[in-house]
Amino acid sequence: MEYLYTIIILVGLYVVLASSFNLVIGYAGLISIAHPVFYAIGAYGSALLARDFGWPAPLAMLAGALLAVAASILLALPSLRVSGDYLLIASIGFQLGLLEIIKNVSWTGGAGGLTNIPAAFAPSTPHWVYAVIVVVVAALSVLAVRAVAHGAYGRAMSALRDDELAFSMLGRNAVAMKVGSFALGCGLAGFAGALYAHQFRYLAPDQFEILQSSAILTMVVVGGLRTTWGPVVGAVMLQALPQAITFMNLPPSLLGPLQGLLFTGLVLVFMFIRPQGLIPAADVWTGAKEAHDVGRR
Repeated sequence: MEYLYTIIILVGLYVVLASSFNLVIGYAGLISIAHPVFYAIGAYGSALLARDFGWPAPLAMLAGALLAVAASILLALPSLRVSGDYLLIASIGFQLGLLEIIKNVSWTGGAGGLTNIPAAFAPSTPHWVYAVIVVVVAALSVLAVRAVAHGAYGRAMSALRDDELAFSMLGRNAVAMKVGSFALGCGLAGFAGALYAHQFRYLAPDQFEILQSSAILTMVVVGGLRTTWGPVVGAVMLQALPQAITFMNLPPSLLGPLQGLLFTGLVLVFMFIRPQGLIPAADVWTGAKEAHDVGRR
């Protein structure tokens, strides 16, 4: 049963990651592939605060999420002031650079990984309790993204994504809107990382490499961009496939590249055959349709 609970926890964490990335790349239209690095910031930040400074795990988790928010703002502000395309370039450099730092400093455990991370609860706590907590957090994350995307803020994001010039001419601050959307998505990723750190109690830089970026992107693209349940379906499906591959007893030298090819191949297939994903998106901003209906009356 512990193996099943572990799978449920991983699926729940990837639901948070996919839904928050959907907010960034889908609803806000910001091109970034560095989502795993904010997952790493939340994980390492929470783990180090709890292990080395004695912070209670729940407080350390919140601090890890806030660290991810702060890092995302520092990354997005200079990039988005110039052009949205620079965010992609900056995010790649930020991810690669931060991972190299983690690998080469002693207080993060270096390439060997960070160990002795305190558990979120007492060691005797059953695994199913943590599984339930992660599922609840995943559900709340999905509902929070849905509330943001389908509210007034989501309508503003849709307008900004579709025509930034027109959005700015209305007197709205496009940079602030982009940075806020990016920070919210990255903060959720950081909280997922904190949950991961205190459950599995071991972190290694390899867990946050580019392969994770392709996995999360695949979940969103396959499930459906700008949908509530698309990232959920994508996360569940694409967590089940790698588990099935592990039962093939392939050597580690083949297993990693095979998973990478799987994620990349699925993205390419869906982009050409079914670009809308498994769950097609409906425009969250219905203002144009309502105006058209009023005009017909």
